[in-house]
Amino acid sequence: MHTSSHICPFGLRARDLLSREGFCVDDNVLKSREQTDEFKATHNVDTTPQIFINDRHIGGYEALRRYLGKPSHKEKKNVYWPVLSIFLVALLVTFATQFPVDNLVEWIKPFIGFSMLLLAVQKIRDVHSFTNSFITYDLLAMRHLKYAYAYPYLELYAGVCMLTTLPAIYYAPVAIFIGLIGAISVFKAVYIDKRALKCACVGGDTDVPLGFISLTENVVMFSAGALMLYSYF
Repeated sequence: MHTSSHICPFGLRARDLLSREGFCVDDNVLKSREQTDEFKATHNVDTTPQIFINDRHIGGYEALRRYLGKPSHKEKKNVYWPVLSIFLVALLVTFATQFPVDNLVEWIKPFIGFSMLLLAVQKIRDVHSFTNSFITYDLLAMRHLKYAYAYPYLELYAGVCMLTTLPAIYYAPVAIFIGLIGAISVFKAVYIDKRALKCACVGGDTDVPLGFISLTENVVMFSAGALMLYSYF
């Protein structure tokens, strides 16, 4: 369907896929809700677009992918990509801002700072959704809901401060605290209680499973804070 208020993304995807597979596409555009409803009733379907190849009804976009031997987008989905992409971007930004640096150790602090900043943004964009997921496994947030709401801002504060010249005493204790509580909570939920939970590390609306990556994130945050505080003294 293609109207002034709505353009069907799956229709565009289907047309593109057919073209790339060498098909000559006859795109019959539905230009109104009335035309769309009439089409659905005529062909006894619930959704559009519907693809026909040599007068054979294939189905919708996902059916077309199966017909052409393409994996479903749901099957292709990497559940860890949301958090891995954040670390990748943090690494690229660190490289761009710190290059050239001979000592790789000097990259650690800004990399962790950028990572914490980006992770915090994902939580802050929908704090309510984040807290709904976070309180199901964080031991402190279970008892004190306000901590769940404060967590993204504490993470943001520590991350931003790591990118400044502030003494570590101003932010390292925060990183140590939230990292330690987080690591203990994740370890208990995953490895002791054997619970299958979604991780709130990139917000509450993702399918990232709570597990090793979540534990590593918290351990690194705790370790970085402890190392910076030790270096300060």
